[in-house]
Amino acid sequence: MDGTSTTIRHTWSGADDVAWTELGEGEPLLLGGWWMSHLVHDLEYPPIRHFVETLAGNRRVIRMDPPGTGLTRSPRGAIAVGRHVDALTAVLDAAGVDAATVLAGSSGAPVAIELAARFPERVDRMILSGAYLRGTDIAPEADRDALVDLVRRSWGVGGRVMSDVFFPAATPDEQHAYLRHQRASGSSEAAADALAEVYAINVSATAGAVRAPTLVMHRRGDRAIPLALGAGTAAAIPGAELRILDGSAHHPWHGDSRALLREALAFAGADPSELAAIRAPEERGAPRGEGPISDRERQVLVLVARGRTDAQIADELFLSVHTIHRHVANARQKLGVSSRAAAAAWVTAHPD
Repeated sequence: MDGTSTTIRHTWSGADDVAWTELGEGEPLLLGGWWMSHLVHDLEYPPIRHFVETLAGNRRVIRMDPPGTGLTRSPRGAIAVGRHVDALTAVLDAAGVDAATVLAGSSGAPVAIELAARFPERVDRMILSGAYLRGTDIAPEADRDALVDLVRRSWGVGGRVMSDVFFPAATPDEQHAYLRHQRASGSSEAAADALAEVYAINVSATAGAVRAPTLVMHRRGDRAIPLALGAGTAAAIPGAELRILDGSAHHPWHGDSRALLREALAFAGADPSELAAIRAPEERGAPRGEGPISDRERQVLVLVARGRTDAQIADELFLSVHTIHRHVANARQKLGVSSRAAAAAWVTAHPD
């Protein structure tokens, strides 16, 4: 499975030209968007790519950039939760899907709750991570305003603050990769606007109308969305199950993503063999072959990770396509990985 490239589709939802894509085959799973979603750059970031590819192992994973983010083209201005829900239903329609399992994390969770409450026939089951009902409960007003202002004035400093909150246990290399991914996903203005929307969401009045079987997962040490808000979300949804997981990472693809994926897929009806096959990102990408890759092999894999074809790489490096094939094959053998996507993921996760 090649996670370094994806076919972007578009569908209209009101005034929003919504970008969406899909990966894998099987029962449909709609992956809700999140703050600063970007369909292309997300798959260039190894933790998200690993998360999506694991889900797509036996499912048709449908993703979109919500209004105001990524490749979705939206008019400027405040975006209410209803526009996000309308975009999700438009994507389901465009994909020819009547109903799907919905998996959503962070600010995508309250949007998924609103979707399940308003359109129960579209949601077979719902899986939430790092969820909340009211954005105003996340932090005091002064803190919320200060963070939005900081992100708007200085994306670099604001991004580092967000990284410390979202992924506090990150190593320096992991934090660097995460900051690079954040900056690639949108401008400071877009990030600040999206963050303001995170705080403006309120689905507390509709959560009780959800009828889909629901799993709410929350990490015990989540600093971005406190555990109490996740527990309150589960309590507000009739029949919802709460799973408290260890760790402090907010986003589901950080930290022990393997434990979270197993809980999510078990709830979605995965068989034991599928659950047993879930591996941590470091188990998939660790070098275990003949030795370190060369500088030229690294250079080629960096371009593979950016979505270049072999012909494009050959033109850019003034080499033959055959030579590019050989560099990729040699790097895969040295790293002990089975695909060019895995080799590209490794080199992205291990900069110089």
